Amino acid sequence: MGTVQDATRCYHCGDPCEEGSLLFDDKDFCCAGCQTVYEIFSAQGLDNYYTIQQAAGSQPTADLHKFDYLAEPQIEKDLLEFDDGGLQRVRLSIPGMHCSSCIWVLENLSKLSPSVRFALVDFPKKSVVITYSTQDFSLKDLVCLLARIGYEPYISLESLGKEKKKVDRSLWYELGVAGFAFGNVMLLSFPEYFEVEEFWLDQYKPYFRGLMLAFSLPVVFFAARSYFKSAWKGLRSRILNIDVPIALGISALFIRSVADVLLNQGPGFFDSLTGLVFFLLLGRFFQQKTYAYLSFERDYTSYFPIAVTRIKEDGEEESVPVNQVVAGDRILIRNNELIPIDGVLLKGTASLDYSFVTGESDPVLKDAGDLVFAGGKQLSGLFTMEALKSVSQSHLTQLWGNAIFSKDKSTAFQLLTDRISKYFTLAVLSIALVAASYWTFSSGWVMGLNVLTAVLIIACPCALALAAPFTWGNVLRILGRAGFYVKNTNALERMARLDHLVFDKTGTLTVQNKHQVQYEGEDLSSAETDLLKSTLRASNHPLSRSLYSLLQANGILPLDSFEEEVGKGLFAEAEGHHLRVGSAEFVGLDKEESAQSTAVHVATDQVYKGRYLFENQYREGLQELFKALNSRYDLSLLSGDHAGEKERLEQLLPKGISLLFEQKPEDKLRFIELLQRQEKRVMMVGDGLNDAGAFAQSDVGVAVAEDVNVFSPACDAILDAKRFDSLKDFLDLSQQGMKVIRRSFLFSLFYNLIGLYFAVTGQLEPVIAAILMPLSSISVVVFATISTNYYGRKINSKS
Repeated sequence: MGTVQDATRCYHCGDPCEEGSLLFDDKDFCCAGCQTVYEIFSAQGLDNYYTIQQAAGSQPTADLHKFDYLAEPQIEKDLLEFDDGGLQRVRLSIPGMHCSSCIWVLENLSKLSPSVRFALVDFPKKSVVITYSTQDFSLKDLVCLLARIGYEPYISLESLGKEKKKVDRSLWYELGVAGFAFGNVMLLSFPEYFEVEEFWLDQYKPYFRGLMLAFSLPVVFFAARSYFKSAWKGLRSRILNIDVPIALGISALFIRSVADVLLNQGPGFFDSLTGLVFFLLLGRFFQQKTYAYLSFERDYTSYFPIAVTRIKEDGEEESVPVNQVVAGDRILIRNNELIPIDGVLLKGTASLDYSFVTGESDPVLKDAGDLVFAGGKQLSGLFTMEALKSVSQSHLTQLWGNAIFSKDKSTAFQLLTDRISKYFTLAVLSIALVAASYWTFSSGWVMGLNVLTAVLIIACPCALALAAPFTWGNVLRILGRAGFYVKNTNALERMARLDHLVFDKTGTLTVQNKHQVQYEGEDLSSAETDLLKSTLRASNHPLSRSLYSLLQANGILPLDSFEEEVGKGLFAEAEGHHLRVGSAEFVGLDKEESAQSTAVHVATDQVYKGRYLFENQYREGLQELFKALNSRYDLSLLSGDHAGEKERLEQLLPKGISLLFEQKPEDKLRFIELLQRQEKRVMMVGDGLNDAGAFAQSDVGVAVAEDVNVFSPACDAILDAKRFDSLKDFLDLSQQGMKVIRRSFLFSLFYNLIGLYFAVTGQLEPVIAAILMPLSSISVVVFATISTNYYGRKINSKS
């Protein structure tokens, strides 16, 4: 049995023990749950958990009945990756995983339960794959075990009925084949480079050339096939894309090289050919490479619970998958649960947080008979509701019913490379045909063929094709290390062309779950402050917890009585005095006419004392960030909240910024659509599911996340909230990346013009063109890498 000691920090989870601690084995614990976990670890020889990283654990989950739905066979079947009857494997998301000790304990679950055979952690994705025996053990038992030790898995409706995406590794294979062939062809080409007159080399020269031809075959017909396919599709669609001259350049190199070898005219250009394909594929690999462990594509199923408690006609409760709920079903919603379906409140009182959907941060009070909508989170107590629709027809899912969610931004936006390639291809083909025709008629077909080959090789836009992938690939890497995770290179180029930024307020400009509190009224005595803090201690309401953590009291009083009226307030009595804290009506005042600010009123012994006013706490550096952004972009702020903080925002933000309040999700979408009709390129910066429609409509959608791995709606980029004040630097880097690409294009164009001059005048041999071409490509890659690193130095210095 623990004894109460002075305030300290919990040995297991590291949280402060504000009311004293439980002493066990000369160690302090904030609650019985943390003490139990310590006892479990100690009994199984897992004490190393606390030595790997001090205070690394998490608080265990107290209510394990919430996982009863995992006993349903169909739900279990849908979640499992493998099941042979006696052995099962499951992949679980563990958002609470954050350090080396977490990895260590999760991979040693077998010491906590002999049924666990194997566990492998994927730390970047915050997930763990666990294989376990089903003898006297089940998926529910496994999840309960994890929850008991502080690593509750996150399981959502999205986990059900969705096929695993197959990883496309074709580019890896193509790159590997091209790299292997390039290295070997370069090795076999050395005698040709130096023209060594050595008997054995001369004797085996045809053999070496034959080997180079053999190595080039898989490069041309396998590794480079995507360029030929793209060129063919473009020609069929009457579009001259950049892959047309690339395919022509590869074909010219290969055909000319094969002819040289078969006719014994020389070694051909297999080294340049394989090198060209290798560098092109390397650029494509860079272009596709992004931070795959973040989920940018989400819908409502990512956020809904996987099952709910349904009340049968005989009053019994059963756990059912949420997608099996139909209109007329009676559903039980517990404290802190998300409402997955629209319905009507039958029994109980609800205090709902709709910030998840509307952006409105203040709780909404509901009584029996009121409508409740999907996406609201119950803040206190439990209630029974009747479903009015199925989950797929709920108010929340209508956010995804808009046609904007079928829009593909990447295809609607034309990249700079694509715009240039059309004219470049036409110019190259025209020059090649005219020059070849001229020399054929004037000097014969051999000269004409040489000129044609030289032009196609020297004008192959490999440098043009490599500039954007290597530039944007390096920018992606720099931004990712700084906490700004962009979906792909297409989104980066769209970022570089923005001219209007739209911000959400709640959770984006404000810090989640933090408030600035001011007291108005008669000062509370020391005894009244002690009673107030003791009363707040018994409540789990967000405002109660915020105020409780701010109050300074001499001690905690034992309460003689305590009552909580959900959504209204708290009543408590101690040492002959009683206290009411909550809404104006609850403490005996008239109902507040204005809800311009969130207030908690206090009355002791039937005497009104005053009220605590809660104001949002805005992110550090907000004022400086908006001042810097306002010099380059048009700015707007949209909020689902009331206009209570309009005056404060007008003082914080630069003048002239558009401020709109009480905006519903569809209002935000329409506002962005209106800007785009005025030919504005818009970025939407938000945080919640209520911003999903605006993200999809905008040219670039950025989700601000306190935890980048959890609850980020569908977007083009995820911004770590700790780096919010660096948003201007991130946007600047995208614009500087565009400058690097343009300069690389000019360099490539300059090189091509000089090379073409010598090629069309018959002064450039194909072998010289084949040597200069990869040198040009390498120089562009080096220039792009060095330039982006130079521009990214400011961001790196802040990381």
